[in-house]
Amino acid sequence: MSDAPFRFVILGGGTAGWMTACLMAERWLRPGARPVEILLVESPDIGIVGVGEGSTPQLKALFDRLGIAEAEWMPRADATYKLGIGFERWSSDPAHQRYFHAFPGPVDLHTQPAFVARARMRRQGYAVAAQPDDWYLAAHLAERRLGPHPAASFPFAPSYGYHFDAYRVGEVLRDAAVRRSVIHRQARVERVELAENGDVRALVVEGGEAIAGDFFIDCSGFRSVIAQQALGARFVSFADNLFNDAAVVMPTPSEPTTAIATRATALSAGWAWAIPLTTRIGNGYVYASAHVGADAAEAELRAHLGVGDDVPARHLKMKVGRVADSWTRNCLAAGLAQGFLEPLEATALHIVQATADEFVAAFDAGGFTPQHRDRFNARIARRYEGVRDYIVAHYRMNLRTDTDYWRANAANEHLSDDLKAMMTAWFTGADLEAAIAERDIGGYYASISWHALFAGYGVFPPADRLKPLPPGHAAPEIGDLLARSAINFASHDEQLAQLRER
Repeated sequence: MSDAPFRFVILGGGTAGWMTACLMAERWLRPGARPVEILLVESPDIGIVGVGEGSTPQLKALFDRLGIAEAEWMPRADATYKLGIGFERWSSDPAHQRYFHAFPGPVDLHTQPAFVARARMRRQGYAVAAQPDDWYLAAHLAERRLGPHPAASFPFAPSYGYHFDAYRVGEVLRDAAVRRSVIHRQARVERVELAENGDVRALVVEGGEAIAGDFFIDCSGFRSVIAQQALGARFVSFADNLFNDAAVVMPTPSEPTTAIATRATALSAGWAWAIPLTTRIGNGYVYASAHVGADAAEAELRAHLGVGDDVPARHLKMKVGRVADSWTRNCLAAGLAQGFLEPLEATALHIVQATADEFVAAFDAGGFTPQHRDRFNARIARRYEGVRDYIVAHYRMNLRTDTDYWRANAANEHLSDDLKAMMTAWFTGADLEAAIAERDIGGYYASISWHALFAGYGVFPPADRLKPLPPGHAAPEIGDLLARSAINFASHDEQLAQLRER
């Protein structure tokens, strides 16, 4: 029996490749672990996409696990804090032109039950206000552009993610992985060599060298060089669920004060993002090419941003869906090689992290065998579909009627049973939290998210049909708790400046 260490070979760097390398190194490149070698191969001339990117709070948890301090990585990656996403113009109802999808924090545990109760009263036809922005601390902080770190006297820190330059975050993760003894090779892969049994044997690089391995991780982007091209992993398209398949991106200068949330504004055939970095704002328009051409989409984005032709634009195509099995033979697909869900809820890195964590646990528990492969694949597929359903709900529940695109989304019947169950519970005035528990989907999006989406859109009985509460009944009140709590937070720009000084 060979004494050589078990070798993992990762194809592709970037955030997906280096994040996976870090999480594998955390488990296996440590004293007492099974002898393992982790080698990452990336081409020296892969183009840099360079658009701003946002994250969920799971990215903070990852950096905390890896011992990478905010003062170390945020200035380097042009990063800012993110308390959630502000949705604008997704409804034609003048009373519901915007809402905030907050990342829930400790304070919100005290206010959420009252908001849920109010939303249910409104769904049942009673004349009570149920605007989600009133009930979550992050929405109050974002409105005032206050940072997420409270004064020492305030014991409840909100949950938060980040905005950042994705390429630079990849560099931060690369350095962290190399510090943990991950081997970095720069080489152009020309082909994938398969063994007689159909497994991957090696990556053949320019010059003819074969880089052999025991297990391979495909982080080669949409090309999916190992999983889809070499191993024939089947791709499951979500085109019937999610219509957007293209984007146009361009930067604009920073604002006088830095926003602390992503902005998602509905346009004629999709939506525009605005991601505030410390040196610029990353902007893009995600759209359905069946409803608007590339030139018209670019012109619409320029008009939305108020910029002329002197600002450069770049066009991207999106392949929306996932591979049927993320783990195929001796290969794990991660990042864009594994699948893509449009960036509406900034879930890309969240899924990479979940995939790497679950793979490491499953492969370790199975003694480096495929023992738990089927269960792993089912869990990752379920996660993709849970995130997909929540994103689909944004389009299916929209209250716009001004273009064919929005009307087509509102009429879309390609819905999962889980999403149908959520919509049924909402429209019938049933207990939405019970429906979430019954369908076991709270691990993807919890009650706060579903309530914020439906209530934020104003999906309630018409105002002229609402009735007063029965005598002796009162709607829960929030008072000024959240507004007073916001006093304990300094401005976002002040907190970013403090990071740079450390």
